[in-house]
Amino acid sequence: MAIEGSLTDVDLADICQLLAMGRKTGCLTVTDRSNFGYVYFEQGRISYASILNRPDRLGELLVRNDVITRGDLSQAMEMQAHHPGKRLGQILVERGSLTEEELTRYITVQIEEAVYHLFGWDRGTFHFDPEERPDDGALKVSIHAEGLLLEGARRVDEWSMIEKKIPSMDLVFSLERDPLGEEDVELTEEQRKVLPLLDGARSVEEIGKESGLVEFDVAKAVYGLLQAGFARRSGQKTEKAEEPGDALLHQHLNLGLAFYRAGMLEDAERELDRALEIDSTQVEARRTLALIGLKSGRTEEALEHLVRLAENARVSPGTLRNLAFALELLERYDDALDALARAETSGVAKEDLDVARAVLNLKRGDPKRSRDIFRQYRKESGTALSPIYYAYALLAEGAAGNPEAALALGREGLTRFPEDGAIMVNLGVVLERRGETEAAEALYLRAVSGGDTPPQAHKNLGDLAYRRGDPASARAHYERAIRIDPKLGDDTYLKLGNLAYKEGEREWAVGLWQRALELNPRNEVVRTNLELLAATPER
Repeated sequence: MAIEGSLTDVDLADICQLLAMGRKTGCLTVTDRSNFGYVYFEQGRISYASILNRPDRLGELLVRNDVITRGDLSQAMEMQAHHPGKRLGQILVERGSLTEEELTRYITVQIEEAVYHLFGWDRGTFHFDPEERPDDGALKVSIHAEGLLLEGARRVDEWSMIEKKIPSMDLVFSLERDPLGEEDVELTEEQRKVLPLLDGARSVEEIGKESGLVEFDVAKAVYGLLQAGFARRSGQKTEKAEEPGDALLHQHLNLGLAFYRAGMLEDAERELDRALEIDSTQVEARRTLALIGLKSGRTEEALEHLVRLAENARVSPGTLRNLAFALELLERYDDALDALARAETSGVAKEDLDVARAVLNLKRGDPKRSRDIFRQYRKESGTALSPIYYAYALLAEGAAGNPEAALALGREGLTRFPEDGAIMVNLGVVLERRGETEAAEALYLRAVSGGDTPPQAHKNLGDLAYRRGDPASARAHYERAIRIDPKLGDDTYLKLGNLAYKEGEREWAVGLWQRALELNPRNEVVRTNLELLAATPER
């Protein structure tokens, strides 16, 4: 169930209640255009939540609440620096600094506070992705959503009163008189923690950090002391100067990366572009923008970013591999091979690049070279062969004049990967070249009946129907092919235009042929069709 919308139209608490009642599993992403948060559900219960630009205060919470010492925290953070894959809480438990129960308790507090904070957002957008789960390293809990929603509603109401006295966490308060010296005065545990910090110098935000209290609890404690006449406002912290470049850079970068991980590519691109405006050498922003370009079909834009990244002598092998992929998409096969050669010199094992090399040689018109690379790769890899290997190795064998070897590879590949559409399509191509049209068509039909349909399967079925004079079937398959991949090829648009013209759809035919010419400006058949049509008056 995909759910998305605007927070101006729907209350976030209502969305959470809907997901809880429906026992949904997935990730609810929320953004107000300046911040980003997410709440994970597991069978309707909240399992994880976080907000991007709110600092992870687990360590401070544990220290301020006397669960661990400052020394414990420092040692754990040092260990984390040497083991970046490990979470701070996991390290503290392994060292015996706290128990699993204590860790779960404070992780739960963090998650609850993140959700409560999100309930205060009244603008922006939300989107629910079914079945999406937190990262493997995230410590999940199981919180009953109904109780959280009730507490969240209560807090929203209380905040409306608190904000009348404490409209900003930058405000500074001091003691008017000490309640500890008066009889019949009962203080909450939170007020006792706050009391010695009301010194006329610390802001409410700083008191929260010092006391280990969450934002709501510290504001509520100060509010209660104000209402009882024990505290008074004594000023406000000097407004923060505009964030320095580094801080602003990391804000845009972190937000952009979070948007990217959530699949919100337009929002990610906006934030990452802003990061590059501050620092044009920012590698992570440029690398992610390249990936967005590749995913969005804007290969030229992706290539620009990848070329800039490749100018660095310490460029990562992954970036070089992506550079080769972008060049391959643009049919610059020799340049792509050069990028792979550079990737090998940067430390990537030769065998990890051989399949890509073989594919590039096949596409650049050297099937024998491709076949030889595939054969050597097989010798070196043993049985560790992927579907991509089978799909292209059989094409290379067939194009190099070895149809029997191609058929054997195709059958072996389908035995190991019976649902792989690319192997089916490419084996069908080899069968077509041998004149076994019915067998080829059966494979194409099998490919389009699967879950992940290759557009080329519909294209090939369309070609078969086109050749046997079945325009209705040909058109249906061509249209499905370009729906899956709008950039499939100029030949598809040429034939679709021909079919449309024969059916009297002149304007539609022109649009299809123009699209074919956009994909391949050198297609003289399309150009001739358009010129002849322009010279022929409409009837």
